[in-house]
Amino acid sequence: MAKHNITGKLGEQVAKELMEQKGYHILETNWYSGKYELDLIACNDREIVFVEVKTRTSGFLEDPFDAVSDRKIRRTVAAADHYIKKFDIDLEARFDIIGVIVESDGTQVEHIEDAFYPPLW
Repeated sequence: MAKHNITGKLGEQVAKELMEQKGYHILETNWYSGKYELDLIACNDREIVFVEVKTRTSGFLEDPFDAVSDRKIRRTVAAADHYIKKFDIDLEARFDIIGVIVESDGTQVEHIEDAFYPPLW
């Protein structure tokens, strides 16, 4: 597996553990529907949360949050809409971003709740 794939998997595991520590139930990791993917889907009794995970190594110049483009937001929302319809989900939806920076001595994690809202097409 390529180094960037290993880094990405580590970031997704860190994000999953963070959501579990915050009391969320993990429904899916790396859920695919055709050309769309959702990194992490979690829920509690009030809402379903679709999480985009962005992982970088400490030497990477781009901030993980800057990697979430308008196109990525539209694709994430479309995938979430498909998931909600497919599984007949009746909860409020929220879109979060978890940024993970992998360093030689550990990881830095930042969780932004309600990071974006579904765009008006």
